[in-house]
Amino acid sequence: MSTPASEPEREQSASDILGAALGGAARRAGLDPTETGATHRVVWSAIGGWRGILESVLPSLAFVILFTIAPEPLLLPLGVSVGLAAVFTVVRLIQKSPPSAAIGGLVAAAAAAALALWTGRGEDNFVPGLITNAAYGTAILVSALIGWSLIGLAVGFLMGEGTAWRDDRRKRRAFLWLGVAWAALFYARLAVQLPLYLAGEVTALGTLKLIMGLPLFAPLIAVTWLVVRALYPRTVNSGTPQES
Repeated sequence: MSTPASEPEREQSASDILGAALGGAARRAGLDPTETGATHRVVWSAIGGWRGILESVLPSLAFVILFTIAPEPLLLPLGVSVGLAAVFTVVRLIQKSPPSAAIGGLVAAAAAAALALWTGRGEDNFVPGLITNAAYGTAILVSALIGWSLIGLAVGFLMGEGTAWRDDRRKRRAFLWLGVAWAALFYARLAVQLPLYLAGEVTALGTLKLIMGLPLFAPLIAVTWLVVRALYPRTVNSGTPQES
């Protein structure tokens, strides 16, 4: 007769699954601390290079420009925005490059456009982004504060140490503050953009969304990378996980 799994065992299993998922996503994005490379190259890889920049910026930029010039009919700026996201996805599929980022952008753009068309309000095109910032910020902050940092789980998986970092005060403290920093980024976006959304300032909202996107994301990626390199110097230099 089997006995129920203990609470620590269930917790460990959940953390392993979550860490593997987060670590896998980080590795696909080019953020594998076990690989050697200059910081600027790591950041460039994480944002997807020029293609990633275009995929992130052009759909939103097209919407802002077209909406500012001619807000009616709303279908025009929304259609161009979704169309650009679709083009990027098709190009990736044709070139047989990983399409996940482009597909994610297409789904997000289509969902946002559908909501804006349904309500007839251009500012509703930014609702999914506001929700995402709130959700990501809260998840990262709460996980860091309770000692199960999502960043720590991802790094622990990549470094092959699982959740052993939780027994190291230096690492726990570093992942706590990294979590606070990332949460601050998401909450800062929300604090600036939400009032503009409520005021219906579509052009200003779209412009600030772009300004607070990659220009803030890239430096924080660099900081995170440098902190992880400091925490795991032998692992990063040798490319082979070692116990700290």
